[in-house]
This record gives sequence, C-alpha cells and structure tokens, in this order.
Amino acid sequence: MTEDEIKNKLSEEEYRVLRKQGTEMPFSGDLLKEDRNGDFHCKVCDSKLFDSSAKFDSGTGWPSFDQAMPGSIIENVDISFGMKRVEVLCSKCSSHLGHVFNDGPTDTGQRYCINSICLGFEPEAK
Repeated sequence: MTEDEIKNKLSEEEYRVLRKQGTEMPFSGDLLKEDRNGDFHCKVCDSKLFDSSAKFDSGTGWPSFDQAMPGSIIENVDISFGMKRVEVLCSKCSSHLGHVFNDGPTDTGQRYCINSICLGFEPEAK
C-alpha cells in the first residue's frame, strides 16, 4: 500500500497513532477489555500480531501482551520525550503499535503496551 492508500483507509486518529507514532488516551481503546479468544492484528495490513492467550490486564490503560506472534514485530529504540524506550512496529508495514517494557508479570518478563486503535480483533471460530 502507498502512504496515500493507508491514509485513506484510516481515520485521522488511527493515522496519527499508527503512522505518526502517536499514542491514544489511556483507558479509551475499544480492545482494552477484549477477553474473547482470537487474534489481534495490525489495523493497516491485517498481519496477525498477538494471540489472545498472551493478553493480560496491566492496569496501564492500554492492551498488554507478554509475547508477540513470531516474526510479527520489529523493535526500535525510541528516545523521544527525554526517555529511552523500545518502540514496537508491525514487521510487514512498519506501523507504530506501542512500546515494549521488561516489567511484565509472566515468565517472558515482557509487557507489550499496545495502542488499541492500532489493532483489529478476529474472534476464534466456535
């Protein structure tokens, strides 16, 4: 997809977060409380990013996961806002998803803090 096609596909707010490295307001996302079984995918390219079994409630206001689907993300050092963080991007379309931190409560030690607006959800077929 070209950047113009992506811009036309997304709402203004989705584009701001996914393509301009924005952040949605905490506790505002539609998928924050999603607890059904299924897959979370990139809003831009539809690549599967996270399985619902990796989701947990971190209390931070954004959907959190302890691991991503293999090969689905890339990580970049982010030094914006005067701090060093690790940005998470979709490996297929390079859209910004959120950040990953090493303070997760599970064995992985990871907390992928992802903007809900960046994700689509496909429930598991019954």
